[in-house]
Amino acid sequence: MTGIEPELLLLLGAATIAGGALAFFTGLLLFGAQRRTQQRLTALSARWQRNGAGEGDPAAPRLRRRQADSSLPLLDAIIKRVMPRPQMLRERLARTGRSISIAKYLTWSLIFGLVMTGAGIFAFDFPLVPSLLGGIVATFGVPHMAIGFLVRRRQSQFTALFPEAIDLIVRGLRSGLPVSESMRTVGEEMADPMGAEFRQIGDEIEFGKTLEEAMVDAIPRIGTPEFKFFVVALSVQRETGGNLGETLANLSDVLRKRRQMKQKIKAMASEPKASAWILG
Repeated sequence: MTGIEPELLLLLGAATIAGGALAFFTGLLLFGAQRRTQQRLTALSARWQRNGAGEGDPAAPRLRRRQADSSLPLLDAIIKRVMPRPQMLRERLARTGRSISIAKYLTWSLIFGLVMTGAGIFAFDFPLVPSLLGGIVATFGVPHMAIGFLVRRRQSQFTALFPEAIDLIVRGLRSGLPVSESMRTVGEEMADPMGAEFRQIGDEIEFGKTLEEAMVDAIPRIGTPEFKFFVVALSVQRETGGNLGETLANLSDVLRKRRQMKQKIKAMASEPKASAWILG
């Protein structure tokens, strides 16, 4: 026996285990629950037809896609056993604005970790243990940072458009439209991600949810303090009464001033940061 044989044995064992895990998750993702998914979609389609939301309804295709993306009951049961709090990850993935399921996230994380491990061993000629450690860090760290980047970028875009969206709602209220119709106007007139979120809120209201329920369900998807202020303002106004248009106009002004304050703080802090980088 040479001294390299145990390392090769360990490498083959790790590659076999990782390949088996990858095949397992890929099989679950692609084939695990197709029949039950199809049954669920058939039942939902029948219910939509009974409620008058057939093929002519523009909201139905979007809701079908969302139901199809989330219809993996067997995989959900496995994820609940492996992960202690999968709902937190689902909410974080939803904030990206993309249809990324937990199964896709775990599969691509595993693939990325295997690629980085193989690159460390074969491309850069690193030892086995550092390559495995680098692959583990890449598996858990890099996808997490990538999702965080997508979430921050989308939230920044949403926050930048939010005061204009509130102003559009205020103009609709002053012209005599109800709140739900004013929000639907925002979904039709504003660019994404603002338009996409308000279109989904309008679809949920159309399919039977109340305005409060649709707004509360949107909080985990958006996750910004500004939107939470908006939901609280609507809830308080509907309980206590008063002029909703004036309340939302004041909220829009507060959000603009809040954004200006953040930008001012960022500008004031940029000079000391630049000085520290130069001195460093």
